[in-house]
This record gives sequence, structure tokens and C-alpha cells, in this order.
Amino acid sequence: MKAHGEYIDSIIIIAIVVFNACMGLIQETKAEKALDALAKLASPIAKVKRDGKIKEIPCEDVVPGDIVLLENGNYVPADCRIIESARLGIDESALTGENIASNKDANAILNNNVLPADMLNMAFATTTITSGHGEAVVCDIGMRTKVGQIANLIMSNESPETPLQRKLGEVGKKLGLIAIAICGLIFLIGILKHIPWMEMFMTSIGLAVAAIPEGLPAVVTILLSIGVTKMAKKNSIIRKLPAVETLGSSQVICSDKTGTLTQNKMKVVQITDGTGTIDKPLTATNKLILELGSLCSDSYLQEENGKLITIGEPTENAIVNASIENNIYKSNLEKEFKRVGEIPFDSNRKLMTTIHKVPTGYKIITKGAPDVLLGKCTMDYNKGIIRELSESRKAQIQKINTQMAERALRVLGVAYIDIKIMPQKLAPEIVEKNLIFVGLIGMIDPPREGVKEAVQTCTRAGIKTVMITGDHLYTAKAIAKEIGILKSTDKAITGAELDKLPQDKFEKEIMDYSVFARVSPEHKVRIVKAYRANGKITAMTGDGVNDAPALKIADIGVAMGKGGTDVAKNAADMILADDNFVTIAGAVKTGRHIFDNIKKAIHFLLATNVGEIVVVFLGLLFGLESPLLAIQLLWVNLVTDSLPAIALGMEPAEEDIMNRKPESIKKGLFAGGMWSKIFVEGTMIGLLTLIAFTIGNKFYSVEVGRSMAFVALSMLELVHSFNIKSEESIFKVGITKNPYLIGSFILGAVLQIGVVSIPYIAQIFKCTPLNIEQWLITLGISICPIFIMEIQKKLNEIKFGKRVYSYQK
Repeated sequence: MKAHGEYIDSIIIIAIVVFNACMGLIQETKAEKALDALAKLASPIAKVKRDGKIKEIPCEDVVPGDIVLLENGNYVPADCRIIESARLGIDESALTGENIASNKDANAILNNNVLPADMLNMAFATTTITSGHGEAVVCDIGMRTKVGQIANLIMSNESPETPLQRKLGEVGKKLGLIAIAICGLIFLIGILKHIPWMEMFMTSIGLAVAAIPEGLPAVVTILLSIGVTKMAKKNSIIRKLPAVETLGSSQVICSDKTGTLTQNKMKVVQITDGTGTIDKPLTATNKLILELGSLCSDSYLQEENGKLITIGEPTENAIVNASIENNIYKSNLEKEFKRVGEIPFDSNRKLMTTIHKVPTGYKIITKGAPDVLLGKCTMDYNKGIIRELSESRKAQIQKINTQMAERALRVLGVAYIDIKIMPQKLAPEIVEKNLIFVGLIGMIDPPREGVKEAVQTCTRAGIKTVMITGDHLYTAKAIAKEIGILKSTDKAITGAELDKLPQDKFEKEIMDYSVFARVSPEHKVRIVKAYRANGKITAMTGDGVNDAPALKIADIGVAMGKGGTDVAKNAADMILADDNFVTIAGAVKTGRHIFDNIKKAIHFLLATNVGEIVVVFLGLLFGLESPLLAIQLLWVNLVTDSLPAIALGMEPAEEDIMNRKPESIKKGLFAGGMWSKIFVEGTMIGLLTLIAFTIGNKFYSVEVGRSMAFVALSMLELVHSFNIKSEESIFKVGITKNPYLIGSFILGAVLQIGVVSIPYIAQIFKCTPLNIEQWLITLGISICPIFIMEIQKKLNEIKFGKRVYSYQK
């Protein structure tokens, strides 16, 4: 029979370990499958010139020296030096953070001391051709590319432990030390009392079993799994279980701008003739500005999946889309004004010109940088009247242009001239002169819907939101002000300025900054490290390849699921399936909610385990027969007290959960007097259990006393779970809001009654069936914690006023 009992002990322990491992594996597998569903993997093909022939080969087969053809819609297979270019535009947002396509020029002078965003004669691996075409010679491949250098940053930085991992590690160490101390103390007491050493050894081991809650890992894993399921339903996919609570503990969220806070889609927000007024509805002059801007563009409409989408360079797409919104269609305009010539955009000239056939001759349209365009204009179109462009009028237009730029608008000027004879040579110096200035078009990459409210929610929750972007400082500051990130006392800094700051000084000043512009991947890593050096739990969001190193070293990396690169997703701990920053606020709330409930579960488990220690320890100290056997303790630990612990993890979130500051990582898991609560409540459970054993042992038999103690301990723990719900009276907060807790009580009670009452099972657990009188005594003792805790709560309310547990503050 003894061997049989030992087998049961072993089976229960092995079962819970296997269960715990399976839960973790299942959830990790679910997360990876969700990630795979989001990823759209492809094998890009590169066009190269080899042996005088154009060949299509996999991008990974490109080698230095290859001549690569760069065509609209293709990926750049490697880092290349551009040798030919014609209106070549490349989307480098995933690499640089710039939402505007970079206009490349084979004749630009190379400067190795500038950021990739400013290298106009270079094309970089993994970027996309958005317009024009060109040729380039491959310079670097693999780890030598800019993307490869970022990959090296990812591999050279380890992901930090989450706050929960650190805190549970602390709990494990403390419980381990307690178990060793208890074993030693009990063993020493037994030897001093001349009890056989083997008997004392087994007793001390049994008490150590009581000291350590074997169900804790399983309970925490289950609660984290519940959190994963909840967050997945709200578009937050967790790749690593402990990351569920990390966002809830976050004190700083470093967010990329392009595609995360903004839509990564240019939109026209201002059209003006240069007087500074914005007329609604659209004036005749503003309509003319849109018509000219649409004609002088290479964007076009294409049907995809039953929808019309605009194909082309983002700024030109914005003009064409704004025209459509005002019932101006480029296709109709081109039928009336057929394009017969063009001078492509040039980054040095900063202008683009198209020539169109009209009944009276030809119309030349030029658009581009306003300051350059004004130098080509001699006349001014003002409310249908063409007059000479005076110096004062030029100054007025320049002033309006500056004001628009300070609002982070990308500004283009539009001008035209009607001629009768087609120029013999399409050269800028011949065509782009004596133009008539018409007006300005201002565009911006607008914030995502709901982002401003999400930032405000994070601020109320005590979380600092920081913008980190590769875009220009003016643009970053304007967007940051609009959505509430950059406040009047906050500072903004560029990557170049950051390079001049020593790391120690930067770490001291880091909390003063809310915007970091024109930064490189190395800068992002340095910024995250600086916040973490200040003891701040830091989250980093992003979607590009350039965000991946910072995503990995942050306490939690959050990648975008739809627009994010595979590199970013693989480096992250959490993925936003809807690419929406707003989802982060919900994830923060869920993280806090889950962590609150985990602390309640840990509180409950440790308090009940202390009760078990008190029973065994005092029983030995008073010279009593062992009140509980090892298998009984194990049953209580792994079954009876685990059910309500999981149910406590299903408690509804506190109403003010997002109106409190996040907990500091310096605070332990038991800050706020939680250890004292655990000790007092555990002592109460232990003493009541000992009373049940003493009554049974004195008036019936030791077997009956042990059975009464076994039932009492389980029922005391089940009843006490309701006290953990809140520091307020359970009669005030109610017990019906959490049906899972009620269910765990009923199931736990049924299981415990069955263990004692069913003969075969009772024999395994060495129990004696109880009569009605013994049941009444045991159950009467079991409900005592309700009245004791209600008195204690009332005294606290009188003394301190309304109070809550430390994890609800």
C-alpha cells in the first residue's frame, strides 16, 4: 500500500509537469501558426545583364559586379551603385523610415558620411522601385548590405527577460530558500527530540512539498494563455507567453512614425493660390491647380480586386486622389490635353515638366519645389487674371510655403505657360522659363484614426509615448504635436545631434526627449538601451527592417502584421494584426488585467501554502501525530487550490485600470505589504485546520482527525478564494460577477468530498469516511475565514478608509 501511495504521488507530479509543458507548447505553436498566416512569403526575382544577355535569377544568386535592371514594382536585390536612371523612385520606408519615395540620380555625388536616405546614387537591398527605371552595379550582398548590417545588430543583441519572468524568478529563489530552511529546521527539531532520522527526513521533505506551490507554473501558464486568447481576438498576436503582461508594465513606448502612427499614405490637405487662404468649396483657381498637378504626374488608376487604386509615386498619387475627390479625373483630362512631351523629375533640378497638345498650340506644365519654381516664373495667375509676378508677391508666396513646411507639409508648386509652337529641343533651360505661377499643394502623411486618443490613454496610464523616425525633424515634430506626443516641455533631437552626445549624458537626459528624427538603426538601439538604463520597461513598435534590432532588445517588441516586414515580425514579441497603434492601448489594458489576476492567484496560492506549512510545523512542534500526509498535501496543492487560483485569473478588470501608473521594475512581486497578508491569512488557514485535526483526534481517532483536517484545509482554501477577490466586503462586491470562481468552488468541493467519501479513492489517500456530525464540525470551521476576513476588512476601512490591494493601486 505504501508503494501504491508513492506511485500515486509520482503520477500526479509527472502529470502536472507534462500538462504545464504541453500548455506552453500549444500556445507557442498557435502563435507561430498565426504569424505564418500573416506572412506572405515570396522568392523575389532579379533581372541582371550577364554575357550581354538579360537573365532572370533568384535575388540570392546576385553577386558583386552584376548589372541589375531596376524596374517599376521590382525589389532591389542587393546594395547597388546606380549607373543609369530615368525618373527612378525607390520606396525605402522599410529601411529608412521615410514615407516619401527617394528620387534617385545616377549623377549624384556619393557621400559615404550621410544616412542611406540621403544617398541618391545608391539603391539598397529589399527596397522597392515605385517609378521610372534604371541600371545599377551590385556593390554589396548578404551581411555586407545595409539590411545585413541590421541583421547583425539583431543577432548581437539578446532579448531581455520580461518583468514577469524576473519576478517569478525572484519568487522561485525565495521559495527555494524557504523550503531548504524548513527542511533543515524540521530535521534538526526531530533529531533533538530523538525521533528516528529517516522518519524526520521524510517529514521534512513532506513539509517542503507543502512550502512550494507545485501548481504555480501551471496556473501562471494557463492565465497567460487566457491572455493570449483575449489579445488575439483584439488583433494582438503574442509570440511568447510571458510578453502578455509586459505591455501592462511598460513605462515607455517607442513608436516608429511611418505606418505605425501615420497611414504611410500621402494626402492633400491644403491647396492655395499663395494668398494663405483655404477656400471651401473648391475655388476655380484651386480646381485649376489640381488639374495641372494631375496632368503633370505619372500616376494612373488600376483596378485590383474590383477596386480602383492609384499606382505611382506617393506625392503624385495624393494629387490624383485629391482630384478624384473633387470629380476631376486624370483620364478625362488626358483625352482633352494629350501629353506629347516631358522632362522627367530631376533631384538636382527639383522640377518635372510635361507638354500637352491644346487647340491653340501647346500647354507646358511644371511642378516641383516652390522656391525653385518661382525662379522660373515671371507671371502670376490670380483669380483668373494673369499679371506680372512682383517681388512682393514672390515674398508672400515664399512666406506661405514656409508656413506650410513648418506644419510638416510636403509642398509642391504648380505653374504653366501656353505656347503656339512645340519647342525643337526639350531642354529645361528652353522649356522651363517665363512660366505663370498658379499655386501650391500641401500634402502630409496623416495620423492613423484613433492614434491621438490612444496616446492620451497611454498618458493617463503613466506611459510615455516616444516617436522614433527616419523622417525629417519638422515633419516628426508636427505629427508628434498633433497626436499629443510632443508637449510644450518636451524636446526633439536628430540622429546627427544624438551622435554628439556621450552615452552617459544621453542616459541622464533621455526622459526629456519625446521625438527622435533622422535616426539610423544604431540610433534606435541606443535610444532603447538608454531608457532601459533608467530602469524603464520599454516597448518598441515598428514595421520596417530598420526597426528590427530595437524590437529585439526592447523589453517587448511590437511589430505590424499587415505592413510589417518579416524581419520585424520575427524580432518582435507581439504582432498587431491590424497594424493599428490604437490596438496597443487595448493590449496594455489586457496586460495589466492579466498581471493583476496573476498576482491575485499567486497571493492565494502562497497564502494557502503557508497554511499547509503552519499545520505540519505546529503539529510536529506540539508533538501531535502528523495532521496531513504528503499525498494529501500534494492533492491540495495541485488540484484543490489550483482551481480557484485559475478562476481568480478570470476576475473582471478594475474600472480604473488605465488610470494608474505602471509598476516600477524595482518593486518586487510582493510590494505593498503582500507578504504580511500572505503570512496572516496562511496562519489563519493553518490554525483552523489544526483545530479540525485536534477535535477529530481527541474525540474520535487520529485517522478521523486527519480526514477532518484534509477536508477542512481544502474547504478553507476554496472559501478563502472569495476573500482574495477584493479588499472590500464580498457582500458588497458580490460573488456572482465571476462565475468561474463559483464553478471552481463547486467542482473543488465535489472532488474533495468524493476523495473522502468514495471508499477506494479514500483508501488511496488514507482517509476515513466522516459521519454527519464530523462533516458539520468540519464545514463549520471551513466557513470561518469569511467572518474573520470581513471583520478585518471592516477594521481596515474604519482605520484607513477604502483600500485596495497593492496590485490594484
